[in-house]
Amino acid sequence: MSFEIKVAKTAGFCFGVRRAVEIAEKEAAKHGGCTTLGPLIHNEAEIARLNGLGIMTADSPDGAKGTLIIRSHGVPARVTDYIEEKGYPYIDATCPFVKKIHGIVAKAEGYVIIAGDAAHPEVEGIIGHCSDPGKVTAVQSADELEDLLKQMKTVGQNALTMVAQTTFNSAKWKSFQEIARKHYTNISIFDTICSATAERQEEAERLSAEASLMIVAGGKNSSNTQKLAQICQKHCPVLFVQRGSDIDKAAVRLLLTEEKGGGTRNIGITAGASTPAYIIKEVHSIMSEIIKDEDIDFMAEVDKTFKKVYIGNRVKAYVVAVNSNEAVVDLGTKHSGYIPADELSQNPNDKPEDVVKVGDEIDAIVTSINDAEGVVTLSKKRVDSVLGVEKMSAAMEANETVEGDVTAVVKGGIIVAANGTRVFIPASQTGVPREGKLDNLLKTKVRFKVIEVTEARGRVVGSIRMVNKEERDAKRAAFWENIEVGQKFTGEVKSIESYGVFVDLGGVDGMVHSSELTWSRIKHPKEIVNIGDKLDVFVKSFDPDKKRVSLGCKKDEDNPWLKFEQEYAEGDVIDAKVVSITPFGAFAQIIPGVDGLIHISQVSNERINNVAQVLTVGDEVKVKIIEINSEANRISLSIRVLLEDAPVEDAPEEEAAEEAAVEEAPAEVAEEEAPKPKRTRKKKEEEAPAEEAPAEEAAEAAEEEAPKPKRTRKKKEEAPVEEAPAEEATEE
Repeated sequence: MSFEIKVAKTAGFCFGVRRAVEIAEKEAAKHGGCTTLGPLIHNEAEIARLNGLGIMTADSPDGAKGTLIIRSHGVPARVTDYIEEKGYPYIDATCPFVKKIHGIVAKAEGYVIIAGDAAHPEVEGIIGHCSDPGKVTAVQSADELEDLLKQMKTVGQNALTMVAQTTFNSAKWKSFQEIARKHYTNISIFDTICSATAERQEEAERLSAEASLMIVAGGKNSSNTQKLAQICQKHCPVLFVQRGSDIDKAAVRLLLTEEKGGGTRNIGITAGASTPAYIIKEVHSIMSEIIKDEDIDFMAEVDKTFKKVYIGNRVKAYVVAVNSNEAVVDLGTKHSGYIPADELSQNPNDKPEDVVKVGDEIDAIVTSINDAEGVVTLSKKRVDSVLGVEKMSAAMEANETVEGDVTAVVKGGIIVAANGTRVFIPASQTGVPREGKLDNLLKTKVRFKVIEVTEARGRVVGSIRMVNKEERDAKRAAFWENIEVGQKFTGEVKSIESYGVFVDLGGVDGMVHSSELTWSRIKHPKEIVNIGDKLDVFVKSFDPDKKRVSLGCKKDEDNPWLKFEQEYAEGDVIDAKVVSITPFGAFAQIIPGVDGLIHISQVSNERINNVAQVLTVGDEVKVKIIEINSEANRISLSIRVLLEDAPVEDAPEEEAAEEAAVEEAPAEVAEEEAPKPKRTRKKKEEEAPAEEAPAEEAAEAAEEEAPKPKRTRKKKEEAPVEEAPAEEATEE
């Protein structure tokens, strides 16, 4: 049996890539270098060669040196607008086929559907040229397209335009068109797959159908090269390599030895649009060496490298492609390997591209084999689970803290994905109180201790509460080790009592007595604080043995007594507000936080038994400061002193009698007895004459007949004896 190597005529650079490379090479030769916005092509070997020519790569226009080259994939319109606004020199090397798509979507009315990978630079650029970026979606599978079109009908969307990524799979694109027309007869469909791409894929299909082995050369992150590998895998084993040196000669010999029968067998070589000609020649050269080596004992190689594939077998798999539904892997056999998305990770929220990438070598377990179709289905998460259980067992023995993602809330607890395995945490171990909701933990990261492992069943049980307790204990130990009087904290109010509030200082609660909360008078702490409030406090005293901490909250600089002493002194007459009444007197507020006592004996110049008979809470009164006790912070106030000092006005009846007497007296006397300034009681007593005039009786008789104002006993005793106006006239 002999082998013949056939190289696809369409393999290698497409027109757009070749054009971009030539533009960059000319610019670098002319100016000594240039910069491409992102990798010019998806091929590491070619990028390394271009770097040697002074062609560097930048992630943003601002990082460019020299002329900026926009690669063949194109960029969103906003990027070129920014470059022009900044005045950066640039050359647009966007592929003409991609430019055509930009023009189509820019003019499209209504919704735009793109068949392609939304994360690919080319598709990102297309989306960036849509007239309405909010009305565009990229889809990669028939199911995604079906769901999207049904949704469009639901919202009454009529105007639809559909285009394809230039490197999209041709066979898929045909099925997409059929699905779209089934839902919408008036949809505008533009066949935008690059003709070179379509031809390359068709040739790969024909070549692989006749080959015993296909070598696909190109970058692992090249979209069109990945699609070539997927197409070829349907017909024969595929080796996906970036360059000739990546070829596993032993694996190739093994595959060729498995061929049965005589005659000539074909080995096909194709390459993606980002693969330069020299790499294709390198691959061809190495394959030629392998098939011409007559000294190799193929059966011996089989014995060394042959791997049996059976259900439950743990195998090494090489990731050759990743999409939204699965990962495609190479097992080194004729079978095509697939790992469904739900078999890649224990976390259902993980996307395939978040778990594996093209080029990764992973361990997987075979879950099913279809020899008729040459398909093997595998599971990565089962291997991860087995390894994860081992890791969990080690973590439990070492008392290590493990971190994971909460993926589900189940009866009696939650499920956490950690180290590739499922961990059950009972509700009692979550740290969530009974009245709390476990749903609040969903899709969050948690730290837990492993408390039980059953390796035979792959069962792991964890506890978040143990981690919380361990952290609290550590905080408490550190607190008591470092605490000192005067130390300041910002704590959270955890509970409120009538005598004070309890504040969490970080693992330890301290109490602020009501009297230490504020300088103002309060009846209950709830008047000024609520549970959950943050308070700035300081340590007044502490007892490590009893685990008690006494806290203060009042600041010395806010002490209202200091302000009072600066602004007031004994003897001042001020306005105050009655704030409370007691059996022994009334307290009146002078300034907020400073009250003075009006003793019951200082409320009135009359004897009273109940302060409430004279004053009520809220009354504004004028008082005199009669004593300040700075040491005890006490102030004595008086209303009575002000009443005693106040002038006493003559009664109306007395004034009338005096006026009558003046009218009967001679002019001189009348002039002397003209209205006089008001006198205080003390002055009247000193100035009153010792003898009464004969006319005094008449005046007294007149006063007795006239109505008199009520007077207290004290006032009656102290009333001065007024002189009768007629007395002076008689004496004269």
